[in-house]
Amino acid sequence: MPKWLKIYLSGVLMGAADVVPGVSGGTMAFIVGIYDRLIAALSGVNANSLKMLCKGDVKGLWRHFDGAFLLTLLLGIVTSIFAIASLITTLLQDYPVWLWSFFFGLILASAYILIHEMQRFRLAHGAVMLIGILLGSALSMLVPTQVDTGLWMVFVSGMIAICAMILPGISGSFILLMMGMYGVVISAVKDLNIVVIAVFALGALLGLLSFSKLLNWLLQHAKSITLAFLTGIMMGALVKVWPWKEALSYIEVGHKRIPSEEHLLLPWNMANYEWVNGLLIPCALILLGGALVYGAHYISITKSIRSDNKVREV
Repeated sequence: MPKWLKIYLSGVLMGAADVVPGVSGGTMAFIVGIYDRLIAALSGVNANSLKMLCKGDVKGLWRHFDGAFLLTLLLGIVTSIFAIASLITTLLQDYPVWLWSFFFGLILASAYILIHEMQRFRLAHGAVMLIGILLGSALSMLVPTQVDTGLWMVFVSGMIAICAMILPGISGSFILLMMGMYGVVISAVKDLNIVVIAVFALGALLGLLSFSKLLNWLLQHAKSITLAFLTGIMMGALVKVWPWKEALSYIEVGHKRIPSEEHLLLPWNMANYEWVNGLLIPCALILLGGALVYGAHYISITKSIRSDNKVREV
């Protein structure tokens, strides 16, 4: 697969995940192996980049921010949000158990791989991971509220949601849902409300540039501890993507009702339980999601080993 196509499809996955309240685009970036590069590119605002901007060095700025990578990824995300948003929300309403099962398998397998890739896993890593699990679980179980939906709140929600979107395990869509802004933003995207989209994008840009620098510093200076914490948050978010749950309350998003508060159940305790649709197909989708992640990981490792062997032969 050409590199640009892999990056574009990674963006499509991130965009599709960001539409679903409970699944993080950052998790998808982790799964496809572009997370470190993404954070490094987003954190490029510094004295050097400002000097290049003042000098009008467009080519230098493009290379400094890994422009080809970010643009290709952004195109994939935008394509996904505008083309797949309707499909994802339909699946979320009509086939919620199946959709959650697939994402559950993706996230569970990703957490397993990340834990096994940590070198010299110590007690400190376990403690930090536990904190991440507790934080991710707590955030996943928060009940959405309703707040003022003016443009100022749209700007603030953009800043907060984008920080969640680039963190594995914390869903930006769920943060919007919790703040009572999910319906406003999704409706603006579907109706092409340019003012709301522009204000939200401006807030997201400001939050992205500031938070990505902190993440990049942590990944460079305390990578193993940071990865342990992020993996914990991702594992804690499994509470939100547990396939078998029943809604206690709903919110209106356009003409559709989306669960805002849910009760976790075992599959056989659900109303209208069916053996095939309620257990076998969801379990198969969990295994499919896990197999896709593990298969992609195995292919990347095999490719890396072959590249190393070629270098040694030369």
